[in-house]
Amino acid sequence: MFVVMAVGATDEEVNGVKSHILAEGLTPHDNRGAERVVIAVVGEVGPRKELLMSRLAALPGVETVTPISRPFKLTSREFHPEDTVIRVLDAVIGDGTLTIIAGPCSVESRDQLLETAEAVAAAGATVIRGGAFKPRTSPYTFQGLGVEGLRYLAEARERTGLPVITEVMEPAQVEVVADYADILQVGARNMQNYPLLTAVGRAGRPVMLKRGFASTVEEWLMAAEYIVSSGNPNVLLCERGIRTFETYTRNTLDLTAVPLLHHLTHLPVVVDPSHATGKRWLVKPMALAGVAAGAQGVMVEVHPRPDSALSDGDQSLTFDQFRTLAAALRTIHDEFGDLQGDPVPAAALGLTAGLSKH
Repeated sequence: MFVVMAVGATDEEVNGVKSHILAEGLTPHDNRGAERVVIAVVGEVGPRKELLMSRLAALPGVETVTPISRPFKLTSREFHPEDTVIRVLDAVIGDGTLTIIAGPCSVESRDQLLETAEAVAAAGATVIRGGAFKPRTSPYTFQGLGVEGLRYLAEARERTGLPVITEVMEPAQVEVVADYADILQVGARNMQNYPLLTAVGRAGRPVMLKRGFASTVEEWLMAAEYIVSSGNPNVLLCERGIRTFETYTRNTLDLTAVPLLHHLTHLPVVVDPSHATGKRWLVKPMALAGVAAGAQGVMVEVHPRPDSALSDGDQSLTFDQFRTLAAALRTIHDEFGDLQGDPVPAAALGLTAGLSKH
C-alpha cells in the first residue's frame, strides 16, 4: 500500500507515519516529490490490511492510504511518478538525452580495450562497456581476464573521461568490481540471482539489470525491486532480447517492452541489439527502432577486428560501423526522443479507491 501525505505535511508527521509502519514490522520507503511525500509500505500485510490502512489514514498529515495491486512497488510509476535520472561522472542517464554504451564484449588485452574505448568515445559514446568476467555457455571458451580486465577498464576511464560498465556474476565479486567500475551490470543469466541482486543493491553503484532469456516484464521488474529495496534507487533496465522459437536471430528483441516499461516504471530503459540479434548487420536497424520506440539509450558491442574477437565477433561492429550508427542514433533521437507511449495518468497516485480523512 501507499501512504500519500498531504501537501505541506511536516517532517515530524512523515516520521510519525514511518515509525508506525516500522512498529507494525513493515518497512517504509518514502519518495519526496515536488509537492508531497508518498510512503510505500513494504512487507507481508496479510489479513490485517484493512485495519492497518485505517490506522495509517488516521495519523496526522496523511491525506490518503491506497492499496496497490502490482507486486512491484518501489519501481512503479505510482510510487515514483517522475523519471529516475542516474548521474555517473559526467554522464546522465534518463534525463531525455541519448545514452550510448559501447565497447567490446570481452576485454581481451590492454591495447584492444584502449583502442576501442578511444574510438567509440570519439564517435559519441557516453559509457564504455567491456566484460572482465564472462559467463559463457561452454566452459572451454574465453572466460575473461578478471581483475586484470578491471584494471584496463579503469585505465580506459582515465583516458576517455567516460564511466565504465562491466558485469558482475556473483555476490563475492561485487566489492572488487565496484572498486573499478562505475556501473555494475547484472546479466540475463543472473536476473533472478537474488543474493546477487541484494548485494549490488548495497554496493553504492548504479546497476544495469538485463532482462532474462525467458522472463516476463513483471518478473524483470520484481528483480529490479530486489535492488531498489536493498537501498539502491539507481537501476537501469536493459532489454536484450528474449528466447523464442525463431532461429534466424540469436534472440528476439521485444520492442513492445520499451513503451510498456515507461508506463509501468520510472526507471530508465535501454536496448541491446547486439545480443538480441547476434548479427552485425541487424544491429543498426534494431538500435534505431529501439530509440524510435522510446529507449533512452542503446548498448552495442564494438571491436577493432570483429572477425578475430574472442567472443561475440559476429555481432560486434567495426569502428566505421559504430560511427555511422552513432550519427544515425542522434538523428532518430532528436526526432523521436520524447516518444515514450501514452502519458502517465494525472491521477496515478489514486490507483484504486483508498481511505482518506475527507
